Amino acid sequence: MYNNEIIKDIERIRQIPIVPTMLEVICNTTGMGFAAIARVTEHSWVACSVRDEIAFGLEPGGELTLETTICNEIRSSGQSVVINHVEKNEAYRDHHTPKMYGFQSYISVPITLRSGQMFGTLCAIDPKPAILENAKTIGMFKLFAELIAFHLDSLEKLEQSNVALKALDKELTETKDENRQYRFISNHNLQEPLRKLRVFSDIVSKASDRNDLPKAKAFADKLNLNAQQFSMMIKDLSEFSNLDQMEESFERVELNAVLRDVILQVGQQVKLLDASLTVGKLPVIRGITLQLEQLFYHLISNALKFSKPGIPPMVHISSAETGVPAVTHLQPVMNGVKYVEIRIADNGVGIDSSQLGKIFDIFSKLDYDPELRSGGIGLAYCRKIVRNHGGMITAESEPGKGTTFLVYIPATRIIE
Repeated sequence: MYNNEIIKDIERIRQIPIVPTMLEVICNTTGMGFAAIARVTEHSWVACSVRDEIAFGLEPGGELTLETTICNEIRSSGQSVVINHVEKNEAYRDHHTPKMYGFQSYISVPITLRSGQMFGTLCAIDPKPAILENAKTIGMFKLFAELIAFHLDSLEKLEQSNVALKALDKELTETKDENRQYRFISNHNLQEPLRKLRVFSDIVSKASDRNDLPKAKAFADKLNLNAQQFSMMIKDLSEFSNLDQMEESFERVELNAVLRDVILQVGQQVKLLDASLTVGKLPVIRGITLQLEQLFYHLISNALKFSKPGIPPMVHISSAETGVPAVTHLQPVMNGVKYVEIRIADNGVGIDSSQLGKIFDIFSKLDYDPELRSGGIGLAYCRKIVRNHGGMITAESEPGKGTTFLVYIPATRIIE
């Protein structure tokens, strides 16, 4: 059975509207009863489009054993083969192909793409002899073959443009989303610490004027603390922005090895909470090791941070191949692509469904988080890292029943 690329090639030929007319003209002009466009590779011969007036029995998608065809020889030589009458042709009267398929007249012209690669052949056969070895007939076949090649090249360029357009659209969507977050941070998150800095500095100034040193010192300490927090926010934003630079080269990354390192890093927290971490077999991918380490570190730390009081945290990490994820809001950017799904599931406090839409935003705070454990940048890091690897991240959760983060990595990045 042929592969997905052959299926795509059949579909490309089907998309060329003039193909049926070409095959009809060939049959009417030559008097031959069977004409076809064949995809010919070093391993297979597959009919992409067929006109069959002699009940040869081959339909689009039909396959012949490559070695039984003359097209196999054409693939090797790159030259057309034209036979008026097999029985009178010294080169082909004892050839196995006409004996097997019962034809006397035969013509096959290679379809060569702009790259120089041979796509296949435009061919015709008939059990009766036909007058084919003339400039008019051969010229018509070559013209049609060039026209088919032109359309195939155009379709390939269109497909490449669509892929590039989708990638650009995805990048634009992500950029717009980050710009939205930066605007919100500028208008809200950064304004509060700046307001406090102004208030505390004003209080310190007035206390100093009154020589109230204890009050001046107390608010100077608060001023210093807020300055540190403000500095950390700027540092976080700078590091988040630097993820765009992608200076590290993509390399072979064993995710299980990455997890082993991350588990060592959170070891003290795991021991303190009496937590249990189980990790299934994860794939080997082409990625950026440091970023993937950050991804799992933040996801595991998040699971431990949001554990239920008095209940040992349980975190399970697993992976499985998937097609289009069953997540409606991801499908527009993931349609038709195969992915590996990595699940990070915990038994923590969970997240209300109304909050899931914003948990990956920078400095997002959950409305119902009385302990103020949210508000960091870790999950925003995670989304950006996954996007850098061509994937998507989402979450499923229910208050009191834990949270599962789902990371989708394109199958094209999987090595093993």
